[in-house]
Amino acid sequence: MTNVSVAHTPKSVLAENFRISPEVFETIPKKEKYMFQASMPKSIDEEQPKEGRGIKKSKLQFTHKLLAQEPLNTTGGLVRIADSKGTFPLSKTIAAAHLTLHPGSMREMHWHPQADEWSFFIRGRARVTIFASEGTARTFDYQAGDVGVVPKNQGHFIENLSDDEEVEILEIFRSDEFLDFSLFDWMASTPRRMVADHLFQGDKERQEKFLSALEKGVDEVGTHDPIRAVPKDHYEGDETIEEEL
Repeated sequence: MTNVSVAHTPKSVLAENFRISPEVFETIPKKEKYMFQASMPKSIDEEQPKEGRGIKKSKLQFTHKLLAQEPLNTTGGLVRIADSKGTFPLSKTIAAAHLTLHPGSMREMHWHPQADEWSFFIRGRARVTIFASEGTARTFDYQAGDVGVVPKNQGHFIENLSDDEEVEILEIFRSDEFLDFSLFDWMASTPRRMVADHLFQGDKERQEKFLSALEKGVDEVGTHDPIRAVPKDHYEGDETIEEEL
C-alpha cells in the first residue's frame, strides 16, 4: 500500500515532502508488491523508532494473547472469549471465541442474537446442525481448514465426530461483544410447567425424566456449560430428519 501511494505521487511532491532530491525516487516499485521476500526483522526494541521529536508510543494495546488466556473449563472442553467488554478492550467491532471440543463432546444447542458466526476449523472433524425458521434445518461436516457461517439468531450445535481427536475452532463475530443464548439456559429459566406442556403434554413419565435431568444439570454444572461431555452410547438408535434451508 505504501509503495503504491508513493508511486502515484509526483516525484516533485515527494521531494518537497521528504526534503530530498527527486532522483531518489526513480527506482521505487510501480505496482503493489503485496507479498515479497524481505530482510529478516530484528527485535521490536531494535526496530521501533525512538520516542521524542514528535514520535509517540501508542497507549493502546493492539494485541491479545488468546491462547494464554485462562479458559472456561466445561464438562466437554475449553472456551476462550476475546471482546471489547472483557479481555480485549480495543476490539470494538470484532469479537472472537476459541473452542476446544474434547473427543465425543458437543457444543450445546444455542444461538447468537447480535451477529453472524464465521467459524474456522483449525483441527479435527466436526458436524454442525443449523435450525432456521419454519422448521427447516441443515447439517454439515467440517474438517481442518474449512470455514462455516451461521446466520444470527439461527439455532445450532457442534459435534466432535472423533473418539480420539479434539476439535479446535476459531469463531469470529462482527460485534463488540460475544453473546449467546443456550437452549438449556432458556428452558432452565422457564417455568417447569410450561416446558412440560410444550414438550411432553400427556406423557407424565417423560415429563418427570426430562425435568429431573434439567434440575440435575443445573445443580451439577449450573446453566452455563457450553461444551458438554456426551456418553459414547448416547446416540444409539437416534435419527436425524433434515430439510433444506
